[in-house]
Amino acid sequence: MVGSRVHNLYRRRSEREGSLPRGSAGRHPRAARRGPRPPAPTPADHAPHELMALSRALFDTPDEGEILRLAMDHIAAAGPYSAEAGYLKVDGDLVPSPTNGQIHALAVDRRVRELAGQDGPVTVPGRPWGRALGLRGLERLHGYLVVTSRSRPTEAERSLLATLVRHTAAALSVAFAHRCHREDALELHRLREERTALQRQLISVVAELGCQRAVHALMADVAASGGGEEAITRALHGLTGLPALVEDRFGRLRSWTGPSRPDPYPEPDPVRQDEMLHAVAREVGPVRIKDRLITLVRPHGEILGVLALVDARDEADEHTVLALEHAATSLALELAHLHHLAEVELRLHRELVDDLLAGTDEASAYARSEAVGHDLHRSHYIIVVQWSNRTADDSFAQTVGRAASAVGMRSLLTRRSDHVVLVADDRPHARALYEALARDTGTRSGTIGVSGPCASLDDIPHRYQEAQRALEVRRHSRERYGTTFFDELGLYRILGPGNGYQELETFVQEWLGQLIGYDSRHHTAMVETLSRYFDCGGNYDETAESLAIHRSTLRYRLQRIRDISGNDLANVEDRLNLQVATRVWKIVLGEPG
Repeated sequence: MVGSRVHNLYRRRSEREGSLPRGSAGRHPRAARRGPRPPAPTPADHAPHELMALSRALFDTPDEGEILRLAMDHIAAAGPYSAEAGYLKVDGDLVPSPTNGQIHALAVDRRVRELAGQDGPVTVPGRPWGRALGLRGLERLHGYLVVTSRSRPTEAERSLLATLVRHTAAALSVAFAHRCHREDALELHRLREERTALQRQLISVVAELGCQRAVHALMADVAASGGGEEAITRALHGLTGLPALVEDRFGRLRSWTGPSRPDPYPEPDPVRQDEMLHAVAREVGPVRIKDRLITLVRPHGEILGVLALVDARDEADEHTVLALEHAATSLALELAHLHHLAEVELRLHRELVDDLLAGTDEASAYARSEAVGHDLHRSHYIIVVQWSNRTADDSFAQTVGRAASAVGMRSLLTRRSDHVVLVADDRPHARALYEALARDTGTRSGTIGVSGPCASLDDIPHRYQEAQRALEVRRHSRERYGTTFFDELGLYRILGPGNGYQELETFVQEWLGQLIGYDSRHHTAMVETLSRYFDCGGNYDETAESLAIHRSTLRYRLQRIRDISGNDLANVEDRLNLQVATRVWKIVLGEPG
């Protein structure tokens, strides 16, 4: 600490430079009118006066670096000297003064360090005399003053130099003692403040221990009584005096104890709820969001619910936070138990869905669905979900189930080796499930296939194949991520589930290969032109307008298509095959439409 301060002192330059008297000071202009001029004073006459002034300046300066600079700047007051370099000893090391010359710096520095605290000669080219003089106090070496001269100094000049060195060393001793005294005073002040803080901390610990005992006792009573969520919120409200509540992870109220309960309770916004959960999960301990102090209930990393205190006046202190954290621990045990029951129910759901996908008798299926609280008598849709960065394990199945519930889907769920299957009682929204899963998984690299409606339970296995086909079509398309409905596939629905992509590619290559190759080589759009021509029912004006080209340009392109492909658009067979090929090219193979 001392060293760094002295280093900093060296960076400052004094504004007092030149403030000391010099032997070369000019005479007063009126002196010429006062009679004969007295004999000119010699430098030796001025030296004692300058050294006295310098001594006063040295002892008035509390800055060690500034003391050394003053001594170096006014070394000529003692004789024909020049200050070659100066050093201060800081933390056992000799630190050069910023005002040191650079020409002979390395040689001088090496020589000073060789002297190891002793005075000694220093050789500088062009200077017949040079000495490194130690600046010594009573108990320590404060530094060095390296002095050179263009002529050998006289005994009187040596004596004056020795006096200047002693005064500089004494001033450094005084400055060092003052600094040590200041640092000791600061350290004493710090220790006193630290003692006061420790005393306050001890008082706080005693109070906190008392609060902890009260919290532990009350929560132990809640656990012993077998109380659920309401018992926990009731105890938390009693400890803090603030309204306490429990929500599920989707923001739906499960329990509220205390005044000012909203009626009706606001319907949660899935997007804002997820943002809130992520914001709280990033922090350690309870987090304040608006007028609520919120903590997550997640016994094994999975968020099972939210415990909160309504603190509109910002009255919560550390004891309130302590009570909230202990209540969250008790609630985690309760919700973990409920979560285990939910997993058992989910297993029952899976067994039922597995049988429905394979085909089962209606009476058994209806009875089992009623037992798990699901109505199979309604029309259902089969939904297949696959995410590229997630394996279809229990964790991902639960994620899909939660996302489906969050968007209002009532469904049964199971999983296969690479995808999750939902049996939903209504046609899903085109994007809601996909967007919810994208938020929960943190990536949009997922594909969802949806079947047509199931007229009966016997229809479910066939609809399952439709959902798989819709998913596969989406995965092999240009926009491979998102939701695809089987009943919106158009032409691809009549191609049949037995046809593979290799056969489709072969068919397209047979009828459109020449045009595709021509487009690739010449950067043209012959296939697109042909596709638009068929989409517009062969109408020249509509086709030209959709392509934003002139009618004559369209005629030219169609003639080129005939020439390149060798097919006759007037031939019914050729025309049908070409139209089917362009549809497969657009829908199945993912080419731009």
